[in-house]
Amino acid sequence: MGGDNLNFQFLIFDRVEELDLVGSWELVGLLAEQKKCSAPKLVTLNTMTPSGEHGMRFIADAHFSEAEQADVIFIPGGSGSRIAMEDPKVISYLQEQNNRCQAILSVCTGSFLMQKAGLFNGRRATTHWAFLSHLKDDPEIEVVEQRFVHDGNIWSSGGVSAGMDMMLAFIAHMFGTEVAADVQLYAEYFPATTIYGRPFERENVSEYIRGLSQHA
Repeated sequence: MGGDNLNFQFLIFDRVEELDLVGSWELVGLLAEQKKCSAPKLVTLNTMTPSGEHGMRFIADAHFSEAEQADVIFIPGGSGSRIAMEDPKVISYLQEQNNRCQAILSVCTGSFLMQKAGLFNGRRATTHWAFLSHLKDDPEIEVVEQRFVHDGNIWSSGGVSAGMDMMLAFIAHMFGTEVAADVQLYAEYFPATTIYGRPFERENVSEYIRGLSQHA
């Protein structure tokens, strides 16, 4: 279970997808305000001042090579993940952290880093619906077309907003449902059920998106 000294580190890199990062950051920030964990930190995989996919700018707290040991690592996606995954030092770092952390979570194409490091090997995992084929090409991974997946110390989610659902589930897992309920309420995270258009009829979407037809 979690504790007030639990250390959350959010990895960041140039061309990160903003909501992948800041949605779950907000939830962990609210958790820290309740004294359930320490304040989250931004740990960069490349530049100390990365820019997001859509222009938001960030200032990292530390470079991964100098960061203190994390209890929980969160890996967002974005086009920059495909660049970061080609750095062998980044991959070695993730492999080392897998043996030291309580949990590692990925959102969207943050899964590319997880896959490259072998953290999905022998596990169930998911990613953004548009990139499921990338994971399916790896025979070591059991791809599950759900909004998020939990397997051992590894958590993974679909794209962008799906990470917030995963983070709330992770908070409930670590701290209990009442704590998760408080965070959800303070964040007023009760997504509207309106479905615009008919996304479940598009090609190559995931099983859970096709299942939305039941609610249309």
